[in-house]
Amino acid sequence: MQNQLTVFNTLSRTKEKFEPINKGLVGLYVCGPTVYSDVHLGNCRTFISFDLIYRYLLHLGFKVRYVRNITDAGHLEGDRDEGDDKFTKKAKLEQLEPMEIVQKYTLGFHDVMREFNNLPPSIEPTATGHICEQIEMIKEIISKEYAYEINGTVYFDVEKYNKEFPYGQLTNRKLEDLLEGTRELSGQDEKRGRLDFALWIGAKKETLMRWPSPWGWGFPGWHIECSAMSSKYLGNTFDIHGGGMDLQATHHTNEIAQSQACNHKSPVKYWMHTNMLTVNGVRMSKSAGNGFLPGELFTGNHPLLEKGYSPMGVRFFMMQTHYRSTLDFSNDALQASEKGYARLMASIKTLENLKTSDTSTSSIKDLEKSCYAAMNDDFNAPILVANLFEGARIINSVNDGKETISAEDLDQLKKIMHDFVFDVLGLRPESSNSSKDKALQGVMDVILDIRKEIKAKKDFAASDKLRDDLKKINITIKDTKDGATWSIEE
Repeated sequence: MQNQLTVFNTLSRTKEKFEPINKGLVGLYVCGPTVYSDVHLGNCRTFISFDLIYRYLLHLGFKVRYVRNITDAGHLEGDRDEGDDKFTKKAKLEQLEPMEIVQKYTLGFHDVMREFNNLPPSIEPTATGHICEQIEMIKEIISKEYAYEINGTVYFDVEKYNKEFPYGQLTNRKLEDLLEGTRELSGQDEKRGRLDFALWIGAKKETLMRWPSPWGWGFPGWHIECSAMSSKYLGNTFDIHGGGMDLQATHHTNEIAQSQACNHKSPVKYWMHTNMLTVNGVRMSKSAGNGFLPGELFTGNHPLLEKGYSPMGVRFFMMQTHYRSTLDFSNDALQASEKGYARLMASIKTLENLKTSDTSTSSIKDLEKSCYAAMNDDFNAPILVANLFEGARIINSVNDGKETISAEDLDQLKKIMHDFVFDVLGLRPESSNSSKDKALQGVMDVILDIRKEIKAKKDFAASDKLRDDLKKINITIKDTKDGATWSIEE
């Protein structure tokens, strides 16, 4: 039933057959969060997308080593080699030790990932836990003459590297074009070339996070950590490297350069990138004032949000846009997704009580084939969701007596829906334990009992009026062979 999996490779800019380096084994590395502040939705979109990819690879039977790092050092304010260290600045602002900042936001990140039902990675290494590996890699790059040291800072020599390897290969840009987009070096700048970047940064007196090195006290540059940790846990060449598209031009381009300079091997077979977020068509950003955090999205505590949205409703919303396409947030879209999620969960609940027949009038095999075809086409979750709604249609049609299903096909339909809804999409039923919901359930139990007594007295007019009055307030009563049920129609 499973066809060939294809993935879009950013490096080749084409869809390619997925063939892991080692049969049956997949090495997957995803750039993780920088834990000096709350994780933002752009990051969450990336991590949820790669959770889907991880889940599907597991579903196909691959043994996957999924590595997602924690950046807890070396990330400067400007994402380059200038400005203050983000952790030092935040620690001073909150009058805390830098590692208190790291601990606070790492725990917060894990809480958000659990809310979204993301599986934890196989390994979650930290930059500060791998200083030795980064130093050793830098020493190797220096020994091969692709880096140089000035006043305690080590720089990567981009122009020298480019003579042997194409520096802009990931973004399909030539070095000359990249140089045109950078400023001229000032007399104060110690770098040899405008595109040169720091592998190791000499510490200032006020730097709180610093380590000893052959070049003096300092801290690693932002890019070297991923090269060092991915090669340690996945080898010098591994299968998939993922991240947001904003990392392509600088972070991932520099990762490739470091790794190739060190090992003279291309570090990654398939590069995969998620697209950006917009809000009502405008790119989400702090400067635009339209950025909201996951917690604000869940509670609705933000001027742009009409209400709070459940984590599973948001996850389902994200699954309805392909990971390589722009994802646009709006209240209308989120509310439509919550309704769709509720319909899908209701159909799965109905699925458990379907009656079987000797024959089937629906093709369950075609449904299964369509689900695999969607995911094998570069993890096309929106098409998968459409197919699962076809599964929901079959379920409701059988339940209403409009179609029939055999016992064998029912077992297969249950497997399809559970495998793809829960194991692959990573959705889960959301049960509310609020006092209001419990009270509503109790009230409806009483109403259904009263209606049952009315029908027993053959007062069908009163029974129908009660049903119709509830319908006016969006509560639907459905009479079945096993008794009456109720649901809220939004």
